[in-house]
Parts: sequence; C-alpha cells; structure tokens
Amino acid sequence: MNSTQSTLQEKIARLRASFIAQLPKRLEEAQQQLSLLKADPCMNRVAAVELHRTFHSLKGTGYSFGFNELASIAGDAEDYTQQLLDLPDESTPPGWPDQMIGLLQELASQAQILVYTDLRNDHPLQTPFFEMNEGHPDETVKQSQQRLVYICDDELEQVTHLSYQLRCFGYQVEHFTETEDFDQAVVNKRPDAVIMDVRFPQGGTAGTDALAEIQKVTGQQLPAIVLSGRDDFEARLSAVRAGCQSYFTKPAKPLELAAALDEVMSDEPFEPYRILIVDDEPEVAQYHSLILEEAGMLVHQLSRPANVLATLQEFRPDLVLLDVYMPECTGLELSALIRQLPEYLSLPIVYLSSETDRQKQFSAMQVGVEGFITKPVIPEELVAAVALRAERMRSLRSLMVRDSLTGLYNHTTTTELIEAALSQAKRKQESLCMVMLDLDRFKDVNDTYGHVAGDQVLLALSRILRHRLRTNDIVGRYGGEEFAILLKDVTSEVAMKLIDQLREDFSRIRFSSGDKEFNCTFSAGISSFPVHTRAEELRIAADKALYQAKDKGRNQIMLDDEL
Repeated sequence: MNSTQSTLQEKIARLRASFIAQLPKRLEEAQQQLSLLKADPCMNRVAAVELHRTFHSLKGTGYSFGFNELASIAGDAEDYTQQLLDLPDESTPPGWPDQMIGLLQELASQAQILVYTDLRNDHPLQTPFFEMNEGHPDETVKQSQQRLVYICDDELEQVTHLSYQLRCFGYQVEHFTETEDFDQAVVNKRPDAVIMDVRFPQGGTAGTDALAEIQKVTGQQLPAIVLSGRDDFEARLSAVRAGCQSYFTKPAKPLELAAALDEVMSDEPFEPYRILIVDDEPEVAQYHSLILEEAGMLVHQLSRPANVLATLQEFRPDLVLLDVYMPECTGLELSALIRQLPEYLSLPIVYLSSETDRQKQFSAMQVGVEGFITKPVIPEELVAAVALRAERMRSLRSLMVRDSLTGLYNHTTTTELIEAALSQAKRKQESLCMVMLDLDRFKDVNDTYGHVAGDQVLLALSRILRHRLRTNDIVGRYGGEEFAILLKDVTSEVAMKLIDQLREDFSRIRFSSGDKEFNCTFSAGISSFPVHTRAEELRIAADKALYQAKDKGRNQIMLDDEL
C-alpha cells in the first residue's frame, strides 16, 4: 500500500469513528421523536417525518461506511415509518409502538457493539475502497506557454521559412539537418514535440528510423509528426512504427502544422471537475468527497441548503450531488429552486441517496435531475458517473461561451469577463489595458481569395493571441474580424510594446489560396483603467484609438488620447 492509499484509509477511518461517536445521541433523539408520536393519538406527522429521515440517514451512512447490520435494521425502521406516513390521518395500526420500540432497541444494541469495537479498534475496514492510477506528471503540471519544437530536416531553405512561421505562432524552434545532431539534442534536452523528415542521405526512411531508435534509447515516447516529400506506403508505415501521430507532405501550411503540434502536445491543460456535494450528514459528504478528490476532482461540501445560491455563484460547479432527505428542505425542493434560475437550467444535478423505491426515484427526477445514485456507492461507479456528466457540462458550457471558429470567447462572454475583471481591478487597485483589434482590409481577403482563406487568417490570428498572451488575460472575438483583449496588471507602455510585437509577427505570416500567397495585417487601439473606470468607456476609448490607427494608414497601434 502506498502512502496516498494509507492516508485515504486513515481519513475514512476517522469519519467512521466520528459517525460511531454520534450514534448514541442520534438514537436518543429518535427515542424522543417516538415518545412524541406515542403521546399524540392523531399521529404527530412532524415527529414521524423526522423519524423517517433519521432512519434513512442511518441506513445510507451505515452502508457507506460498511456497518451493514446497523444499516439493515435502520432500513427496516425506515420502511415501517413510511408505512405509518402512508396511512390516512388519525389511523394507527395495532401494536405499532411495540414494533418501533423493538427496532430502536435493535439499533441501540448495534450501536453499543460498534462503540465497543471502535474503542478496541478491532472492527474490520469494510468500507468500499479503490485506488487510482497515478497520472503522468505532464498532465498535472501546467507547462510554459512557449513550447520547444525540434525540426529535423536537411532541406534548409524550406525549414528556415517553416521555423520562422512557427516562431510567430509562439513556438521555440530548433533546427537540425543531421539525425546524429538531433539524437544528441534529445538526450541533452527533451523537446515538447518533433517534426521529422523521412528521407535522409543515409536511407529512404532514415529519419523515422532514427526517431524510433532514440525513443527506444530514452524510454520516452516523443510527440512527433512527419513532414516529408514522400507520400508512399513505406514512408507512412515507417512513421506509424515510429509513433508519429500525423503525416504531412511538403509543402505544408504552417497553420495546419501548428494545429497538429497543439494536438500532439495536448495544448490545453486539464482542469479538475468541480463538484458540489449538498448533504446534511458531514461524515457521508466527506466520505464521498474523498472518493472524488482521490480521482482528481475539486469538491466543495455544503451542509446547509440555504447557502446553495451563494455557493453556486462562487464555486461554479460542473455538477451538484444532492441528498434527497434533508431537514431544512428536501433534495426535490432544492433541485426545483436551482432550476428556477436560468443560468443553472443546464447544470447537472444528481441525487445521491439510499432511497431504493423506483417510483420515488422517478418522481424525484421529474424536476429536471440528471440521475439517481443509490447509497452505498461503489467508488469507481461514482467517479465514472460524475465524470461523464461533468464532462458533458463542460462541453455544453464551452459551446455557449466560445466562438465556434476561433475557440476564443464569444462577444457576450468577453463582455461579461471584462466587467468582472474591471470590478476586481477596482477592489485590488490594479491597472488594466483594453485592446480593440481589427484585421486590415479583411473584406478584400474574402473577396479575392475566398472565405476559406479568410477563415485561415482568423484562425492564425486567434492562435497567436491565445499562445502569446498570458492565460489570465481575456481574449475574445468581438465580432467578424474584430477582437477584444484585456491585459491585466500592465501599463499602457507595456501593452503597446506587446501588441506591436504581435502585429509585426502576424504581418510576416504567409497565407496561401491555391497557387496564390498573401499577407495580412491588423490595427489596434489601446485604452486603460483607471483612466477610464467603466467597461463601456474602456471599449469606446480603445475603439476610437483603433479608428485613428486605421485613418493613419493601418498596420499600426494607437494609444487612447487620454493616456
């Protein structure tokens, strides 16, 4: 058992011990509720509902922690209490108090056994347990924005041009004309990706053979793509055997190569799923949290349903796990309340309860709930069910906030994020710079070379902005060929220098349409906070500076007149 597994089991053991320690008090409260029930000839329904909830909770928690005998008795008591609740008002079955008293006594006996064995610390650990494979370090550590790419190709002229274009997209590129030099470089410093030719003077597949051999020597699979003048079966097969994920024939478009590089390097780091658990039983909530956290998820626990709206806004979960039976309000009521808010209509809600009655489960789901997971849970099934629904939520949310062509934030989301960033900057007294950027003569590009070529220009610019700017900066497609950027905690001078460098690099990218090649440029205007204190004022000032840049001949950056 490794240290991670040991730590998890220790945490679960503490939760089990806490549950056992609370058992006598909870059974005493149940006895008080039963006394109220016996004293009221009209069947005190409040007391009956509380008893039912207590037994339901003991059943679910007992099964979750492996106390199966206790859970089984609690389940019988829950069923019997439900029968009482289902009777017409003022109806009492004969001998009902004795039946209930007997079940409570059985529960008390089990509680004594558990307390005794817990003091001796000799009860077996029967709680469902699982272990997760450790992820590759590269998956959990955010990599630097500028990725290192090795190009191994002996056609110097073509590769020099390609290297420059890839550098414009934000890659750090090193070029080798000999496979021996490439081998030594890989041993000295592992690249993030490789672009390899197939043919070299040593042989028709010398490049891919060298790639396969170096991967055997280092014991590491290098993310690699092939760029070759060959397009035959033998060359492609050698690339497959060397573990190459993509194959391009010369001449290849830099933008397509950049997209392939992003894919083989898993450009976007995975962000843990965010799960909100609402359960009035802290130990059970903590147990389920441990399972999900062990699987790499970020979990927030909530014991009071009244705080759910504030928590939803602050935590922004991908999925909510709800208990059905809670004292302040039921899971059904809480689900209906959440669904009243338009922004949470698509948020997945899943019940996590020991309720096994199919009809009740179906009724509970009619308020727009995604599913019903029955306690006790099998850890692997809980992780799979939560991950599947959370990923679906991520995909849906991405479609709602991202521009379908460029992958940047769409107009609405960009505006909302800028408003939020401005509010934060006011609180923290930070500076902001807003950039409105517009492609020059973009209509001429579409009219001359076609809309497919125009889309390639938009993609290239969005790629440069996404790769060259920081992850906490806001970059959005504001509409058509116009983009909005919010640079956080920078001066207008720094913003000017940064955007101007991007302008120069973008102007040197070569686009192609059929046998024609062309360049494209952009102009931009920059405004800043706290010179302008409202988001709309920032945008108008940046737009005004942008129009001045256009009037002065395009392909340049202008600062707001007030800076």
